[in-house]
Amino acid sequence: MELSFSNDIREQVLMLFTQINDAIDQLVEWNDGINSEDDYYESSNGLQKLAASCMMIEAIGETVGRIDKITQEQLLVLRPEIPWNAITGMRNHIAHGYFNIDAGIVFDVIKNNLQDLKKAVMFFLKELKD
Repeated sequence: MELSFSNDIREQVLMLFTQINDAIDQLVEWNDGINSEDDYYESSNGLQKLAASCMMIEAIGETVGRIDKITQEQLLVLRPEIPWNAITGMRNHIAHGYFNIDAGIVFDVIKNNLQDLKKAVMFFLKELKD
């Protein structure tokens, strides 16, 4: 597949996808041992994990939006199985929802959606490097 972006855009997007990949790895590591949304509320450590996870999910959503803008909405459409709009929507909800964060949704995203996102990110990293 030929991606026709300038070298500058290609480098920017590579860096952004690398940041998303690192964030996914951190989310997985930080949430090792979290087996339900209730685990977040059972200790101050759990609450810190929830807050840190929300911050990282927010960063991923912001970065996805930046990638879409930089590539003029021409790149992410290559992986339509990923709900890119939902990712940026979750970012907006976390950023503006303040104390209305649903730990169940955060838990579900971390446990059930990150691996598919990681596969898409790895796809883009490979394609952009080639």
